[in-house]
Amino acid sequence: MPWFWKPYTSDITSFIDGLKAKKPTLEDEQRRGRAIFWDRRIDPTAEGEYQDARVPQQPYVYQNRVR
Repeated sequence: MPWFWKPYTSDITSFIDGLKAKKPTLEDEQRRGRAIFWDRRIDPTAEGEYQDARVPQQPYVYQNRVR
């Protein structure tokens, strides 16, 4: 590598690195926020009921009647 070579860092990467440096608890807060809505156990009986209640979609969605 030449002596003047400097590794490139994008503006977004610099921003995120700076944000993490200013607020070290950011990743933990994100994980806790994600756990509120996404990291949940699936109830198999409820999932089965949802699958049973599904209505099959028509081949052409915008058609009003089934031929």
